[in-house]
Parts: sequence; C-alpha cells; structure tokens
Amino acid sequence: MSSTDPTSNVPVVCAGVLVADHLCTPIDHLPAAGELVMAADLVLNIGGCASNAAMVLAKLGVRASICGRVGNDVFGRFVADTLAQAGVDVTGLALDPNRATSQTLIVNVKGQDRRFIHSFGANAGLTATDLDPLLARNPRVVYVGGYLILPGLNALALADRFRTIRANGGITVLDVCTPGPADYLEHLRPILSETDVFLPNTDEAALILGETDPVRQARVFHAMGARRVVITCGSKGAVVISDGLKARLGTYPIEFVDGTGGGDAFDAGYIAGLLDGLDEVACLKLASAVGASCVRAVGTTAGLFTRPEADAFIARHPLSIEPIRS
Repeated sequence: MSSTDPTSNVPVVCAGVLVADHLCTPIDHLPAAGELVMAADLVLNIGGCASNAAMVLAKLGVRASICGRVGNDVFGRFVADTLAQAGVDVTGLALDPNRATSQTLIVNVKGQDRRFIHSFGANAGLTATDLDPLLARNPRVVYVGGYLILPGLNALALADRFRTIRANGGITVLDVCTPGPADYLEHLRPILSETDVFLPNTDEAALILGETDPVRQARVFHAMGARRVVITCGSKGAVVISDGLKARLGTYPIEFVDGTGGGDAFDAGYIAGLLDGLDEVACLKLASAVGASCVRAVGTTAGLFTRPEADAFIARHPLSIEPIRS
C-alpha cells in the first residue's frame, strides 16, 4: 500500500457489532397495550459497539477503521454514511447480501433502565478473516466490541489475530456483550491470554463467571491472562486490576440523560489514552470523562466531549481512586 494512501496511517481498527438505533427521549411511563405515549423526540442514530467506539474516537480527533457488516438496505447506507461523514475509514465495511442491517429499538423511561428490542442481522456474518486486510496495515490498536454475541467470530481464529497484532507491536482491546445466561468461558478463555485490555461491565462479568463482586471478577479475568482488566460499574464507577494497578474508581459529576453508548465511549477514551502513551490512571480518567460525556444526551454521539473539552473537564474535576489492598 502506498504511503500516500489516506488509509495507511489509521491507528485504530474497531471491529464488531454495527447497528442502526431507533431511540426515544425519556417518556413518563411505558405504554400499556394500545396506549399512545408522547416523546419529545424520536432519534435515528448509529449504534453498536464497534461503530460507537469509532465515532467517539473521531470526536476525540483519532481516525479509526471500521470492520463489520451491514445489509444492502437504507439502514446500512445510513450506518456507512454516518461513519464516513465523521471521518471513519469504511473500506473494511462489508455488505451482506443475505441479511438486513442490525437494528435496535431503545425505549427510555424516566427513572428506569433502558429497554431494548433488537434484530441481529448482518452482524452474524462477521468472521476473523474480515479483519485481515485492515491488520495488514499494522494498526497500533485493534478493538473488538460485542465479542461473545458474534457467532461467526471463532475464538481460536480471533486469538490467532490478536497474537499476530501483539507480535507486531500493536495493542489488543476486547469488550463483550452477554445477552443472557450461557457458557461464555469456553469462547473467552482462548482470547484473554492475547488481550492487553479487557473492558466488560460488571453485569456482563457476572453472567460469564457467576460472580457478582467486581473486584473478584477482575481478579479472575486477570488470572486468565488479560493484562489489564477494567470492570465498569455504571454509577458506581469502575474496578481495575493489572500488574501495576489495583484500584476502585469513582465517577465524574454529570447529569445523566441516556446511558446508550456510555460503555463504548469509555472504551474509546481509554484507547485514545493508550495512543497518547498515557499511564493507566490517566487512561482511566480520560475513559471516565468521555464515558460521562456520552450519557448527557440521548443517543451515542450527541453529548460527547471533544478531546480539549475532555482534558479541561478532567482538570476541573477530581476522580476518586481508592487502592485495593486485599
């Protein structure tokens, strides 16, 4: 590939779930059968772990390449156009001729957690070989989001790609989705030993391990081979376990509106910190600030900080970091 090719210096690959999200602004209550409830707005937004992370990175001034699949339909075109307009490289975005674009209906009710209705669509066709053309460019960071719900993404094949990435000096970052109880460990064990940063939330970790304490969750995943483990806990902050840091993190003060995409924004903030060579604590502060900015507005992108805004926010607000001693 020519050094003048604009895709040759894209430092991050974001692979995994791509979705077109349909959201409502928070409503007073969930409709009863046959009832019409008014929302202030209905929003069509890009969603999915990989696309969310790529969009957040773009907002932070970091170019990313997307690796995923959409259908040959209006929602696939919406996803592709939205990514491209944000500056994301879409040369790794494939059209699935047999499946529709994945979509999620997200219902926000005031004072309650979100409700989701989802069609998986073209995401089912993603395989590890889809990564290969982008990996040939030797990206600095490869992020896989939505692992464990991607049936075509074989654990051993992905572990092999992660091993190659790390051998070439790259950093591997993994996040997961766990929609319900299942035997997830057999699909996770092969990949964790090749994972530099593992970023599940505590609910996902509980479904994987049958363990609800985030400190114990993080210790188990670290013992399984992940170099850094960050368990996000929503309004309760996060827990990090690595060889160099064992701590509980608090949260930044923010007005919560909609949690959609907050975890993906956290991941992208962490990746931006890695690219800048920040230490673990600074990566976590940036991740926490960017994640907090996401939940200020409906959807995955409307409330996001730019990088200068994130840095200024961090400078103004301390983040509690409590060492874990036992």
